[in-house]
Amino acid sequence: MSSRRPARPVVLLATIASAVFAACAEGASSAGAANATPDPAPVARAGPPRASPADSIAAAARATVMDSTPVPATAPASTGPAAIATDTGTRVTQDTAAAAAAARARAVANGTQEAERGGLLGPKAGDRHIAFRNAGSNLDSLWPVKGPAPLPGSILPAKRIVAFYGNPLSRRMGILGEFDSEEMLRKLDAEVAAWNALDPAHPVQPALHLIVLVADATPGASGKYRTRHDSAMIEKVYGWARSRNALLFVDLQVGQSTLQHELPWIEKFLVRPDVHLGIDPEFSMKGGGIPGRRIGTYDAADINYASRFLSDLVKKHQLPPKILVVHRFTPRGVTNYKQIALDPNVQIVMHMDGFGPPWMKRDTYWRDIKREPVQFTGWKQFTKAKNDRPPTPRSEILRLWPVPLYIQIQ
Repeated sequence: MSSRRPARPVVLLATIASAVFAACAEGASSAGAANATPDPAPVARAGPPRASPADSIAAAARATVMDSTPVPATAPASTGPAAIATDTGTRVTQDTAAAAAAARARAVANGTQEAERGGLLGPKAGDRHIAFRNAGSNLDSLWPVKGPAPLPGSILPAKRIVAFYGNPLSRRMGILGEFDSEEMLRKLDAEVAAWNALDPAHPVQPALHLIVLVADATPGASGKYRTRHDSAMIEKVYGWARSRNALLFVDLQVGQSTLQHELPWIEKFLVRPDVHLGIDPEFSMKGGGIPGRRIGTYDAADINYASRFLSDLVKKHQLPPKILVVHRFTPRGVTNYKQIALDPNVQIVMHMDGFGPPWMKRDTYWRDIKREPVQFTGWKQFTKAKNDRPPTPRSEILRLWPVPLYIQIQ
């Protein structure tokens, strides 16, 4: 695989980002100012610490080098600067930090190229792809992740969540708004039946995944490059979910806002036992920037903040454990993953959010999900052939390791 190949899903997702902004204008503008919820008064808050690029590159380099050859093979000894990338105990001094970062970046590129040359990644991998179970990946043993035992009322890992994603104000943001509600729910029923037939050991828990805070290419009245949708629309979709005994996920694209600013706004829905949370690093514009012009990021500190927020609600209101879905399709989309803290009151799903042909999505799943284990995993499927070319068969998704327990249909 060329050193630029892993970045291709980023370019592709920029196209989706532009569609999101068009849909935001289509939906939010037509709804009118009367439907927008005013911002609460600003509160003093401390932002999360900035991620260290060296830490992120080092983690990626270690994973790539570890998993770039089949299990029986022995990694060749490294000498010189490249050795820094695989030596987790080496302290890099301030004078050599820049050289070490460059060496780590080369290790990531070289490791990925080596994996493709070995037929383990890329379009020629086929059944040997190292995202699959028992395909020779040294990372298989990292899964399932050792963490808190599921509490009573937990959905994962006993069930698989199948969620329809989007916003009913736009037909272009996902299947949730592409059809009228009755047709959409019939399609959800059919999708649930298909997954239940393939994997009866994990009965499906249906869900609707609603974007309630939509990133925008313009600052808007708040100046935060995002649009809040009103409670009436959220209640309507919640009613659709209840009609199918489905969960509702409320998804936040914060733009230039923050989770600290936005989570209290949506708390009145999150206190319901069947409402859960999604957060989207792609549209988290730290340090400024306009959504869609570059890809955003969350650090472990941000994810931990959201998890603590949910955990506090669980304890305060005696709720069953919450689910936190974190979308991801780039290495920098989530930084310092090893610092993400697991909490028995919150089940974290790292969701592979990229699109493209099946081999490219498997590459992304291996790179951004499998080799950076957190807790549970998810997989995105698009309904449009222009996005998934072609869609990955359900049976192939079940061959991945770890097997995704959250399936999102957009």
